[in-house]
Amino acid sequence: MTATTRQDRAATAPDGTAVQTVPSPAADGQADGPAVGPGHAPGAAVGAADAGSRRKWWRRRGAAVTGCSVLLAVSVAGHGLLPGLPGRLSSLAETLLPWSALAVPVLVTSALLRRARVAAALALVVPAVAWLATFGGALADKTSPGGDLTLVSHNVNQDNPDPAGTVRGLLAARADVLALEELSPATAPAYEQALAETYPYHFYQGTVGLWSVHPLSDARAVPIMPWTRAMRATVDAPGGPLAVYVAHLPSVRVGASGFTAGSRDEALGLLVSEVRAEPVRRVVVLGDLNGSTDDRALRPLTDRLVSAQAAAGAGFGFTWPARLPVVRIDQILLGGVRAASAWTLPATASDHLPVAARIHLSPDLAPR
Repeated sequence: MTATTRQDRAATAPDGTAVQTVPSPAADGQADGPAVGPGHAPGAAVGAADAGSRRKWWRRRGAAVTGCSVLLAVSVAGHGLLPGLPGRLSSLAETLLPWSALAVPVLVTSALLRRARVAAALALVVPAVAWLATFGGALADKTSPGGDLTLVSHNVNQDNPDPAGTVRGLLAARADVLALEELSPATAPAYEQALAETYPYHFYQGTVGLWSVHPLSDARAVPIMPWTRAMRATVDAPGGPLAVYVAHLPSVRVGASGFTAGSRDEALGLLVSEVRAEPVRRVVVLGDLNGSTDDRALRPLTDRLVSAQAAAGAGFGFTWPARLPVVRIDQILLGGVRAASAWTLPATASDHLPVAARIHLSPDLAPR
């Protein structure tokens, strides 16, 4: 019996042309090789799998951007409710919180580069809404005419190379009450002499001082540190007595251990105790507090007093550093009086901008 072997044969069509026949099945029922046809090219399955993996990766990247956008929005709108971070980093983040808006274009660009259009839209809308809800009011101009008293505060910088020029700039503001911080034994007499003609009443001790066109009484140092960096005096203003505190809280630093604000916070606690015990109804705190009013560490003070800039200013009123201000650490805080307007003054030779406010001494009688 002869075994039949498989072979490809050329068949002849009825018209005499050669036709290639389809290979016959092998004896074991298996084809000689893999079938080749549309959609079955070598590597096609692997390529499809790679494309699917890439699409999943892009989707994951879009989800990451969306998650960061939501986290940013929550951190901005609810920063006061978030738990404290180690090293007082929460205070640092809140000090720089207005600049969180810079993260929005970064998130949007990241999403667009990954072709995640939905994530890009969310990255634009969600944090922007949270930021505007938190800081939109600060951008509006809330100033109004009128007021009974003009207050000015300035950290003049103990290394100020031009005290005379600084005084000229301050006198242009025509303040009724002027507070100076970071005086030194070398510069304090120069300021005293230069301001004497305009301000017949003054008191300074240590690094802080107060000059007034109205009489002062009960002037004394306030012990918040081993050396004098705070004082208190009563201004005999036309609308009644006004208790004025001038303070320069300790500096803060950013280092390996975090936001080193412990000394500032301790001094703040002592200042708050003095303000709480103040018998005069109208109270003003002026000075360099080395912290913004968004900083949770300042809440013991800002819960009792209102920022003149927040109530009656236009914009954030950043004060430091003077050449390119990025944060407002120089404050005018009010209790029992109402701000009509608040603003920053032109730069002097100091590294801080001066701050000013016009206030109503009788808020209950002033027009609303």
